[in-house]
Amino acid sequence: MMSTNPAMSARPAFRILDPIVRWAVLALGLLAGGCMVGPNFQRPAAQAPKAWLGATTATMAAHAGAPGVELERWWRAFKDPELDALIERGVRSNLDLQLARQRILQARAVVGESASGLWPSLDFSGQYQRQHTRLPEPSTPTPGFQRSTTQNFYQAGFDSLWELDLFGGVRRGVEASRADLRASEQSLRDTLVTVCGEIGVDYLNLRGLQSQLKITRRNLQTQVHTVEIARKRHDVGFAAALDVYNAEAQAESTRAQIPALEASIRQTMYQLSLLLGEEPGALLKELSPERPLPAIPMQIPSGLPSELLQRRPDIRRAEEQLHAATARIGVAVADLFPKFSLTGAASAQANTLTSWNKSVTSSWALGPTVSWNLFSGGLFWNRVKENRALAEQALTTYRQTVLNAFQEVESAWIAFDRETERGRSLAIAVDRNRHAVGLSNQLYVEGQTEFLTVLVAQQALLATENALAQSRNAAADDLVTVYKALGGGWQNWPGAIVTPPHK
Repeated sequence: MMSTNPAMSARPAFRILDPIVRWAVLALGLLAGGCMVGPNFQRPAAQAPKAWLGATTATMAAHAGAPGVELERWWRAFKDPELDALIERGVRSNLDLQLARQRILQARAVVGESASGLWPSLDFSGQYQRQHTRLPEPSTPTPGFQRSTTQNFYQAGFDSLWELDLFGGVRRGVEASRADLRASEQSLRDTLVTVCGEIGVDYLNLRGLQSQLKITRRNLQTQVHTVEIARKRHDVGFAAALDVYNAEAQAESTRAQIPALEASIRQTMYQLSLLLGEEPGALLKELSPERPLPAIPMQIPSGLPSELLQRRPDIRRAEEQLHAATARIGVAVADLFPKFSLTGAASAQANTLTSWNKSVTSSWALGPTVSWNLFSGGLFWNRVKENRALAEQALTTYRQTVLNAFQEVESAWIAFDRETERGRSLAIAVDRNRHAVGLSNQLYVEGQTEFLTVLVAQQALLATENALAQSRNAAADDLVTVYKALGGGWQNWPGAIVTPPHK
């Protein structure tokens, strides 16, 4: 017997709730039991060497990791508060890091977009029309005839679509986008390694250039004093004019090096300002006071080569990119299978708003649909082949990234080791040349040697002192490269990684 409840007759559209619930329960059951086509990702195997070969046994013993040396904050090993402050500021304000963080936000949104395909969509539509109809005048008079009529028309409805992910295409897409998100997080860490390294190298170069400038000015003072001695000896007839000219030429040659060093110092300050996301002249006042090159720490926490696979963010990023490429094979394979959906629609219409709850015409429809592309000229099969090829490329890129990482560590190790050895020899040469300059000046004043001996000794001292300053700077740069190659500088210390770990 039909119900006479006014509420039920006034809202017939809501009668579809019961069958919708039943269809939803069925769909969830099918979705839960659905498979996921395509290959499952497996972490690729990577062969790591048993030990580092870039340094000799003695050097490795001298530079082996020791307590108190943090690879994640390697710059603290230089014990330079100015360097610490610059890197801390760079981590907060560097524009490349800001871009990397913004790309993470974009990747998170893409994950949400992909996951939305697992849920049904529901669309609402509403319409209002006012219709005016004008009729021709009848040939014969008709009582009650209305030549024109005006009607209102109101309509509201819902449309829903739920594509059942029976073969896992949508879930594979979510898997791929989540891997892309993790790859973006590793890109942020990789950028952090690069930025910290660049700030460290530029700061050390700045102090090295300032040391060279100080050396050049000190040698210039010595050479100017030699010019005065040569002139005095020439004035009393003890030296030829050639000695004066040679002394003056040597002093001016040294003086000519100063502008180039000053320009390099200023340009390095500009580069540091850029790395901190500031205007070129922002650090001039702060960095202009000359300071010596920080002492090179002789303790390096190298760790085992196998640890590099988990420490280097570029390796982890390549692994996540391979994961994403593997998942997209499943997305392409799922397109080869039929697609099942649940569709539903409900609408209600009335002529007046006042009669909406009394006299309303309603309709609804609900049911499953299936679609299957039976022929597309090989489009979907070629998409599968394309994504398989992309996954192979990602695997090759991963292997190449691993090999490059080991090569960078080995090259950085040997460069630092050999440059350190070179610096020891140059330090001895500087000491000997200083003695030679002092002795040659004394002999020249006493008239026991020619001025050429003084000139050669001064040239040798300036050359070796500059070479020693450059060697110490190069060794410091090589050490920073070692830290970078080992993956130092990105771990989750406060302010570095602002994104929570992905679940």
